[in-house]
Amino acid sequence: PLTDILETFADTWLFERVGSDVVPSLVRMGLGFAIAVAAGIGIGLLLGLSRRARIAAAPIVEFLRAIPPPALLPFAILVIGVGNSMKVFIIAFVCIWPILLNTIDGVRGIDPTLDDTTRVYGIPSGDRLSRVMLPAAAPQIFAGMRTSLSLALILMVISEMVASTNGIGYFVLQSQRTFAIPEMWSGILLLGILGYVLNGGFMLIERRVLRWHRGARASALS
Repeated sequence: PLTDILETFADTWLFERVGSDVVPSLVRMGLGFAIAVAAGIGIGLLLGLSRRARIAAAPIVEFLRAIPPPALLPFAILVIGVGNSMKVFIIAFVCIWPILLNTIDGVRGIDPTLDDTTRVYGIPSGDRLSRVMLPAAAPQIFAGMRTSLSLALILMVISEMVASTNGIGYFVLQSQRTFAIPEMWSGILLLGILGYVLNGGFMLIERRVLRWHRGARASALS
């Protein structure tokens, strides 16, 4: 019954297992997501600005992004080990692709006239990148980051279900194995709450950062 699940949730997750399971899970997820954001935007800018590099890298990108994430777990355990590094690697590897592809599309979708104007006026490359390229591609980059945030939560759970001793995913799996069904459902409920809160927080940041974009769209439509 839902009442039993809620009582178990209060007994289990309200401060008792926050330090032992919730914090390690969020740290792994945060590190993996941050690495994916930095690498995805950096590589995406490079490939988006260089047609030759984009064509050369296309087969590698398409091959790597097609690998199912669970299939990487044995490889990551063999090469990296069973510690936090393996879990962070899995999260970062899977989360990088939406950010990378959206960054490439965002840079390629910049108005050529705008790019040509910056060149004609002799604007330095660094200013062109920070003041023209990134802002113009920002809406699509944030769309990729939002997708990757959901993937980060999923991969956090999957990675903790294999060769782990703590974390929310580990707790849910162990509860299922020991037939502690209310505890299992309490962990699933916590994951749903975390996903909702993280998505809501990201939307607030996105709205603040892209406030200018919404204003420009409203002006164009009116």
